[in-house]
Amino acid sequence: MATAPRPRTTTRDPEDLARRLGAWLDTRLPGAKAVDVTAPESNGMSSETLLFTVEHPEPPITGCALRVAADPVAYTVFPVYDMPRQYRTMRLVAEHTDLPVPRVLWLEEDPGPLGAPFFAMERVEGRVPPDVMPYTYEGNWLHAATDAERAHLEEASVRVIAHLHDQVPPGAAEFLVPPGVGTPLHRHVAAQRAYYAWVVSGLPRSPVIESAFDRLEKLWPRDEGEAVLNWGDARIGNIIYDGFEPAAILDWEMASLAPREVDLGWAVYLHRFFQDLTVSFGQPGLPDFLRRDRIEETYARLTGHTPRDMDFYTLYAALRHAIVMLRVAYRQVHFGEAAAPGSAAVADTLILHHGSLAAMVRGTYW
Repeated sequence: MATAPRPRTTTRDPEDLARRLGAWLDTRLPGAKAVDVTAPESNGMSSETLLFTVEHPEPPITGCALRVAADPVAYTVFPVYDMPRQYRTMRLVAEHTDLPVPRVLWLEEDPGPLGAPFFAMERVEGRVPPDVMPYTYEGNWLHAATDAERAHLEEASVRVIAHLHDQVPPGAAEFLVPPGVGTPLHRHVAAQRAYYAWVVSGLPRSPVIESAFDRLEKLWPRDEGEAVLNWGDARIGNIIYDGFEPAAILDWEMASLAPREVDLGWAVYLHRFFQDLTVSFGQPGLPDFLRRDRIEETYARLTGHTPRDMDFYTLYAALRHAIVMLRVAYRQVHFGEAAAPGSAAVADTLILHHGSLAAMVRGTYW
């Protein structure tokens, strides 16, 4: 992880994209120009982000960020990128909560202008805990912070999840229920099974992922509880911080209506993913930060809801992350950045946390 080249995040030409963005902006705000168009180094391998400044005598906002659906010919991480759904979710959260969601400005559903649908939102300044190299590594601002500062950030970040779950009326988020039949949780898991089938279509399957699906059935919660609006990608790497306080909550493409613990399990495990990798490279990481027990205790104190069946939900988070990691690995194979696996056993090794996932399946991880 420390030495491997980072997988490509785009196949688009940045200069062409900037030119086309400028032409589109003039149709929405006549006379306006998009200048200083850049793609942040932290751009992921899913939807792409562009940052730009609006030059106009009376702009609705000066600094903007654009979320563009992944290039459909670029071996995308997900099969579908529903930008109107993300746009609608962000407006919903802004309407019903006190959370710092960036103000959305324009939605473009026509793929013509940039080659894919997109939306524009206000740009929020601040700092983000890095994924590469992870914030658990020495040398970044969060690792260098004091224990008290990290504790403040942890509390504030769990509060984001708590307020989202408590403040948005579930009825207003029914459009986020996954398709299919059964409870929201059954539909959520069924959607992940379909995603996995899409990832491995024509390619080696993953025994550890399939064993995790089997284990989920045995751990299934007796009482799933109420379904609430889930952020979907609930982790500190998707928050812009002003100091140690959340200033903007980003990346809503995985939002859904599901039990509260789906978000909590994801928040717990995504930190453990980075922590485990850091330890495997000989660094201590941040062992006392974002611990599972403390996240559960803080959430219970803030909401009055004690998280349940967290072995199920952390396993589910690790399983979902494994499917994404496998797709990313196969994407690297597609672009010649990695060797193709010759068997299912080798396919498992493409998943960075396959050992942790296997331990969860055995019940020996926590």
